[in-house]
Amino acid sequence: MSESNKRNFIVHGSILAIAGILVRIIGMLYRIPVVNIIGSEGNGIYGAAFNIYNIMLVLSSYGLPMAVSKLVSARFTKKRYKSAAKVLRCSLMVAVCTGGIAALLVFFGASFIENVIYGGGLPGLAIPLRILAPTIFLVAILGVIRGFFQGQSTMIPTAVSQILEQIVNAIVSIAAGYGMMKAFASSPDVAAYGAAGSTLGTAMGALTAVLFMGFLYAVYTPTFNRLKRKDRHTENQSTGQICKIIIYTMIPIILGQTFYQISALIDDVMFSNIMVGRDITKSISMDLGNFSSSYSLLIGIPQGVASAMSASMLPSVVASFTDRDYDSIYDKITKTLKTNMFIAVPSFVGLFVIGQPIIKLLFSRYNSAQGGMMLKIGAIAVVFYTLSTVTSTALQGIDRVNVPMIHSSISLAVHIVLVFVLLKFSALGIYAVVIGNATFPILIFILNLRTLYQEIDYTMPYISVFAKPGISALIMGVFTWLSYKGMYTLTSSNVLALVIAFMVALITYFGSYYALTKMRVFE
Repeated sequence: MSESNKRNFIVHGSILAIAGILVRIIGMLYRIPVVNIIGSEGNGIYGAAFNIYNIMLVLSSYGLPMAVSKLVSARFTKKRYKSAAKVLRCSLMVAVCTGGIAALLVFFGASFIENVIYGGGLPGLAIPLRILAPTIFLVAILGVIRGFFQGQSTMIPTAVSQILEQIVNAIVSIAAGYGMMKAFASSPDVAAYGAAGSTLGTAMGALTAVLFMGFLYAVYTPTFNRLKRKDRHTENQSTGQICKIIIYTMIPIILGQTFYQISALIDDVMFSNIMVGRDITKSISMDLGNFSSSYSLLIGIPQGVASAMSASMLPSVVASFTDRDYDSIYDKITKTLKTNMFIAVPSFVGLFVIGQPIIKLLFSRYNSAQGGMMLKIGAIAVVFYTLSTVTSTALQGIDRVNVPMIHSSISLAVHIVLVFVLLKFSALGIYAVVIGNATFPILIFILNLRTLYQEIDYTMPYISVFAKPGISALIMGVFTWLSYKGMYTLTSSNVLALVIAFMVALITYFGSYYALTKMRVFE
């Protein structure tokens, strides 16, 4: 394999990572006017509707892009293009079934969800749920087409479609939320209609992405048809067999993500119930709100890079595993880890050092001191989430798809015990949830790395992975903190001090990293 091909997945992964960061930033920014437009009641209904939507999305189609990418990559490596086309057809059939069933359940079960599951506590919840229901179907179809292109080691279609999707989502969410609030101002369910207007943005964004990806596939079809005509292989797998393979590949990925989603839900339930049991009810909702906004939203931005780089790595690892090129597999895993640490380590240090003033700027309604402490305690989750995501994807690439799911279940059991003990027998409060969130991916990473060593004799080169970003981030952290403190002392302006701190952070981190690279001491 040529050096250019070895680096191709890093380039495409970086493109997808940049797109992921932009998408998350846009998502964070447009939520500010939406909350102001639909109000706290509308935002509560919006959040509840999205919780249902996210769960159904995970159960119906979360594993599709990775499953399709993995199967298509293996077939393109062997030049079995007709088989790849069959995988695409079967994947679309699976998406229509799983996405369609989930969409119908949400649409026709919206009233049941509102009146029975939520006990009527959120009147009008069924309205945004019915708007979101078709989106589940659209996202399932979208996942298949994205996975098809990712399987050919090109992430650009996915990256562009994600940005288009989020831009349309932002515009429609704000406009439709405002329009629905005006149109139904006299309705007792005006807040629910406002939430429905905002969820319409999600639906329109997904539809835009589907149309864009469909257009790209139509443009690509003549090229793909030529490849299929040159393919002389005989397809020996039936449609039913391929559908089973797709489903069997999806299920462990879905369950692995479900464990992560469940851990967040269990944390919320344990925190609420234990605090009530200890007669500490005053700040439960505010603490959880601060945790989900000041902590989870901020660490989620760099975490998106790991997901993007892993999506890019998967088809490349599958191709190397198909050829039994283990040296290439080692190289790709290490390159992906290095690239991710280049982002994750300074993100952790930056959030640790100036997390509080960032929260003060973005989420003025919340306690920035509390949020800053959450980041000091738990921002390390960025690093370990990245490590666990990359190693999980590597295991999927070498046909050990069930292993990350098993490791996630083990980590979840340990996580529940840890958080329960900390909440029950300490005065940590919400910080116990932060500790649980930060430690959850650690065990997954350790177990994943152990299995990679057992399966393919992979040993992570710790010094080359961590040394340069670690030293550079440490230098950056010191100068960033000093520059923020100095400018804030002089001007008393949080915004100006943050601007200067960000500039200093960029210069000191990239400067230090470049200098260490030139010295070649940690290669």
